[in-house]
Amino acid sequence: MSRLRFRPRRDIVCREAAELVTDYLEDALSQAQRRRFEAHLAHCPDCPEYLAQMRAIVALAGSITPDDLTPGMREGFVSVYRRWRDDEARDPL
Repeated sequence: MSRLRFRPRRDIVCREAAELVTDYLEDALSQAQRRRFEAHLAHCPDCPEYLAQMRAIVALAGSITPDDLTPGMREGFVSVYRRWRDDEARDPL
């Protein structure tokens, strides 16, 4: 008879936490993911600040309309998005 081995889940690292922020803010994490995320926040010196910044961005973005953006701002957002997308393609989790 084989024995099942209990393998505790490892703690998440900052990069993983950063990728979970949106789901956390949208209450889309499972209970286990939420507990792991919040445990990371409790011990990380940087991620709580990142979470606060993301909350502020979400609050501000919700009040922006397309008419509020200049063409230069739109181009800047597209440029940042393309760099992010290319970085993710080169270095996925």
